[in-house]
Amino acid sequence: MGNWPPPRRGSEQAGHRKKIAAVGLLLAAVVVWAVIIATHKRGFNWPVFVATVTALDWTWLAGSVLFAYSTYVVRALRWAILLKPLRPHPHFLGLLSATIIGYSAVTALGRPAEMLRPYLIANREGVPFSSQVAAWIVERIYDVLIALAVFGFALSQVSGSGANLGFALSWALRVGGVVIGAGAGVCLAVLFAMKYRSEHIQRWILRALGFLSKHHFEKVERLIVGFLEGIRSTKSQSATALMIGYTLMEWLLIAACYACVLKAFGNAVDLAPMDILVLMGFVSFGSLVQLPAVGGGAQVTAVLVLTQIFGVPIEIAAGVGLMIWFISFAAIVPVGALLALGHIPELHRGLARARLREANRGIV
Repeated sequence: MGNWPPPRRGSEQAGHRKKIAAVGLLLAAVVVWAVIIATHKRGFNWPVFVATVTALDWTWLAGSVLFAYSTYVVRALRWAILLKPLRPHPHFLGLLSATIIGYSAVTALGRPAEMLRPYLIANREGVPFSSQVAAWIVERIYDVLIALAVFGFALSQVSGSGANLGFALSWALRVGGVVIGAGAGVCLAVLFAMKYRSEHIQRWILRALGFLSKHHFEKVERLIVGFLEGIRSTKSQSATALMIGYTLMEWLLIAACYACVLKAFGNAVDLAPMDILVLMGFVSFGSLVQLPAVGGGAQVTAVLVLTQIFGVPIEIAAGVGLMIWFISFAAIVPVGALLALGHIPELHRGLARARLREANRGIV
């Protein structure tokens, strides 16, 4: 059964996460500053904003919601590939339910809720929690690689357009280029190391921890073995191909969702398919900054890109940014909340076990 809460991190890892968060917040602050300046210069006409939002085509919005919901089905199918070595025939509806609850929790509570989905899946399927944390890491790597590819395409399109982007956005693009190169390199290195050197990594870690007492060493060994079992789920070529296929399908559905949102605004926003990919690339990068219940980077980045790159009036851009965030992130929360009601006893049991282990000084 899964262990909850997840293992405690070392001070070095905590410091690394703080640095990443600081860089993300700095980029978000620059983007917010640019939007505030643009709003101040041009003014914000609230009647235009209200008229734009109230005139939306609800048929296109319904289509965007359908595409957004479909991404959770694809994500559940992708997780089934990661779970297959441990559970050849996982309960798909259970995976779908945990996926929806997990993403809803991230929207409502912020990034710390990311571990809820691996916990629910581990608990329901009866596999080690550490193996599902590994599956989550592999899934994130695939998503980040595609997001970086789309963002890189967006940068190339904007950089070659000759548009006058201003100091703030130009600076953000330069930093973004560095982030793409470093992020893609790190993701590929981690993915290949976990895929082709997992046994060597296991032996090296266990040798390095040989100084531990037998009791603690056995606990750490179970944790590492469970983690690497999740990593080995994509060692076969067929599993890798399926992971790539499902990830591409997920992002195609996201692109279709964006296209439907823009169509709902009628002639107010007229972007070509390549322009939609540019917008999606920037928003996917901006969504790394996710504030509990209110989102954050996704809306602000959408407004900045639409106004500064595509010349969309800020009132319309604000409406587009709001709808993209609502449909891509918030629309699933009511469904996730309803599904979570059936998991409340399960979550209470997990927390009770965690408290008991802590009282016995047996947390791993």
